[in-house]
Amino acid sequence: MGLFSSNEKLPTLEDLLHHELKDLYSAETQLIEALPKMAKAASDESLRTAFTSHLEETHGQKERLSEIARVLDIDITGHTCEAMKGLVKEGEEIINSEANPAVRDAGLIGAGQRVEHYEMAGYGTAHALANELGYQEVSRLLEETLQQEKAADTKLNDIAINRVNHRAHQA
Repeated sequence: MGLFSSNEKLPTLEDLLHHELKDLYSAETQLIEALPKMAKAASDESLRTAFTSHLEETHGQKERLSEIARVLDIDITGHTCEAMKGLVKEGEEIINSEANPAVRDAGLIGAGQRVEHYEMAGYGTAHALANELGYQEVSRLLEETLQQEKAADTKLNDIAINRVNHRAHQA
């Protein structure tokens, strides 16, 4: 996840795991700022609720990453996840667009699912690395978050299929 700076050294799998954890921590931090804006922009109540409830989960996910950092005795702060920065910017473009509210909701779902897919890739990678390195507690914590991200993606997909896309098409 994220782009490596040209001078970043990753000689070991453990170094790569640490990089992934820093990237995820930055991504979650950025998402904590973005989700309230997405919730406020949503006109569909179920979508607003989905964003709000995922915000609560995201706080827990960030805390879980802090717990992992304590277990591994590493610092995961101070890094910027450029990919999440771009995904948040794309979401803001939807929020600020002149659109029918139902169409905006459909766009917000797409932006939210892009975020979830990015996070699933990152947590899946970190989980696999932690498994390989034998960090059972770290692996368990990462798996817990990975399952939450998958559930959030499924919820957004269900809202799109069962509510928002039809209303947007009729708009």
